[in-house]
Order: sequence, then C-alpha cells, then structure tokens
Amino acid sequence: MTKYCNRFARILKKQTIMSSSKNTFSSKLGVIAATVGSAVGLGTVWRFPNEVHDNGGSVFLIAYLICVLLMGIPVMLAEFSLGRGSRADSVGSFKKMTPNKKWWIVGATAVLASYIILSFYIVVSGWTLEYFWLSLTGALTAGHEGVSSPEFYSSIMDEALFTAWNPVFWTFILIVINMLVLIKGVEKGIERMANVLMPLLFVILVMLCFVSLTLPGAIDGVEFFLKPDWDKMNPSVLISAVGQAFFSLSLGMGILITYSSYYPKKTKLGRTSVIVSSLVFLVAILMGLIIFPAMKSFGIEGQTKGASLIFVTLPQIFEAMHGSYIWSLLFFFLLVVAALTSTVSLGEVVIAFLHKTFGMKRKKACVITLLPMFALSAVSSLSLSVWSEYTFFGMTWFDFLDYVTANLMLPIVAILICVYVGHIIPKSFLEKEMTNNGSMKSLILPTLIFLIRYVSPLLVAAVLLNKFFEFV
Repeated sequence: MTKYCNRFARILKKQTIMSSSKNTFSSKLGVIAATVGSAVGLGTVWRFPNEVHDNGGSVFLIAYLICVLLMGIPVMLAEFSLGRGSRADSVGSFKKMTPNKKWWIVGATAVLASYIILSFYIVVSGWTLEYFWLSLTGALTAGHEGVSSPEFYSSIMDEALFTAWNPVFWTFILIVINMLVLIKGVEKGIERMANVLMPLLFVILVMLCFVSLTLPGAIDGVEFFLKPDWDKMNPSVLISAVGQAFFSLSLGMGILITYSSYYPKKTKLGRTSVIVSSLVFLVAILMGLIIFPAMKSFGIEGQTKGASLIFVTLPQIFEAMHGSYIWSLLFFFLLVVAALTSTVSLGEVVIAFLHKTFGMKRKKACVITLLPMFALSAVSSLSLSVWSEYTFFGMTWFDFLDYVTANLMLPIVAILICVYVGHIIPKSFLEKEMTNNGSMKSLILPTLIFLIRYVSPLLVAAVLLNKFFEFV
C-alpha cells in the first residue's frame, strides 16, 4: 500500500511541476524584461521629469536614489519572496503562507487596486497611442514650421485628450492589444512581448538622449539635472522622492508578487531586484537627459506639469529639431511601449487571481477581466470631458480613482506587506528565498530584514500621512 501511495505522490508532484512550468518565464532575459517592463511605465518616463523639475533638479535625483535603496529594493524583495515562495497569485500567496488568517485581504486589496488603476491608466495609455498615430500621419505638426506656439499644441491636446469619444476610441484599441497579449499566456504572451519591446525601448532612449545632448546649449540642461543645489533639499523633496521610488517600481500593486510567482526556482532574487531597480533608474536618468537639455537648448520652459509637458512642450521641441518627424515618432512609440508593458502587468494581476483562485481557464479569465474595462475606462475618460461637472470630494472620477489608489490603497498594501514579511511569517522564509534554499549566501540578509521591518514601512507611511494631511 505504501508503495502505491509513494508512486501516486510522485505522479502528483510531476504533474504539479509540469503544470507550473507552463506558467513560468523561460529565460533570465524574460524575468528581467518582463519585470522591468511592469515597472517602467508612464510613472518613470512621464512623472519623473515633472518631479525633477518641481523639486530642485539633481537633489531630487539623489534623494530618489537613496529611497530606492532604503525602501524600493527591500519592499520589492518582500514581494518577490512571497510570489516565488508561494507560487501563487497576490491573494493565494497570503493564504498559502498563513492559512485560516485574514492576511489574504492585503492581497485582495492589491488585486482590487490594480484593477481600479487599470480602468484609468489605460485611458492615459490610449493618449500615447493616439499621439503616436498623430506623429505617424504627420497630423501633429501639419501646417507648421519651426517652433509652433504653445496654443497650437494645447489645442491639439484638448482635442485628443479631452473631447468626448476620441480618447475612448484609442483606449478601446489599447484594451484589444492587451487582450491579444494576455490571452497568449505568460511565456508566449507577456515574456515574448517584453523580450522584444524592452530592448527596443532602451535603444530608442539612447538615440533620443544622444540627439538631445548634441543640441546647442544642452550642457545647461545637464547641469540643472545632474549638478546638485543642496539649498533646495528639504523634507518636501524627500517625501516626493519616496513617492516616486514607490510608484516607479510598481510596489503594492500585486504585480511583483504575481510576476515573481512565474520566476524559475533558480532565479537569484537579490540580483534580480538590483538589476530591475538599476534599469528603472537608468530609464529615469535617460529621460532627464532627453528632456532637460532639449528644453534649455530651445529656451522652452513653458508648460512642464502633467500632460502638458509630454503633449505640449515636447512636441514644440521636436518641431524645432532637424528630423522632427522621426524624433516625435520614436518618442511617442517609446511612451506606447512603456504604457503597454504596464497595462499588461496590471491586467495580469487580476487574471492570475481568477485563474489560480477560481480555477478559470486563462482565456475566460482574460475576457472577464478586460471586457468590463471597455465600460470602466470609458467612464474614466468621459469624466475628464463631458462628465467633468460630476465630482467626488472636489475631484473628477478619474482624479478620484487616482487619488484613492495612489495615496491610500497602494501605500497601505506596501506597509502591510513589510509587516507581514518582517514580523508575521518566520524569518527563515525570507532567508530560504534569498539563498535559494541554502544553495548560495546572502550577505545583505540581516540588513534587508532590518529595512523591511522598520525603515521601509516608515518611509511609505511618511508618504501616506503627507497625502492624508494634504487632503484634510
């Protein structure tokens, strides 16, 4: 009897391994490309230049780097450990680690936050796709030579972003593209997309950076970006840097838990976190070296906040450059790549939850996740135009969702993940994941545990409290 039981156990184990292999990244490149793709979204290529401009240039850059080391990487490793150690989705990872406890609510909050974020983030992503199309067809600069007025590009932005159905159309196209990628699965969909698009993104960044740095007077922009003015360092800059590090690494969204559940068991989590964080930081540096030298070179200080920087100021700069068509086209394609890899990762969090928790087939989970997105994203988009008069706490529906997720849900999830990994589950779990079951040494483990237990949650809590007091 024991003989047959052992044989049955071996068969079950083999089937489990075969099953899990279908849901893993197949290469080291796939692990890095997919994870970097999930993190390098519009928060890095769009939000980062705004933060640098508003917070004293290079002093913000230095503060950002410190926050990545003290908060970003530790929280990332906490999520990596949960995902790969449990081989489960954001909810299932907590259920497996602490069954019969309510900690799974943390994972459920991350899943809900990702879905809410997707409902408005994909609208912004649709804007980038529309501007890529406008660049491709030449409509973005039609009838203008030299540096066009800000009013001209503002009028294009208003028509492209804030009319009733135009942005909804492009959002719908992006939803379809997401569905085509996600329905193919982890290896053939997400990994294959990331392996192609992420190297292409870096090539485009380097090309644009080279062009920007060779412009006349570019050194003034480089100096603003890289030469620190320590008089501008203050608590507000540090809070902003923590927030940027938090969002640029996709913390608290369930993305890192979900993606790391697809990591091969031999993946070195410490090394992966450093590589991913370094590449995200590199993207931020390259974006700064593209935007600030170009702005200083052409003397365009104009509109530098939010959408205006991307859709008004930068098109002005491209129009003034030789070969404006190709540079505008490449830049907005870069934004589409960043947006697509991020929206795919947000969708995957929910799909993995439905697939693993409820046993749904992947295609059904994709449809259930993305089909309602047509209606939800339309509401978010229309709240910026024809429905802008309807507000919640003085905010449009779009802005309200952004505020609730970014300033409440995500920081709370990240803090609780630190508490969970640092204080609730055994310390041996993190040690096991960081050393790959003792097959390698981890010199940073004591420091990592200290950061996860005390430093990282306090830094995230500082952002949470700052936003709360701003609101009240």
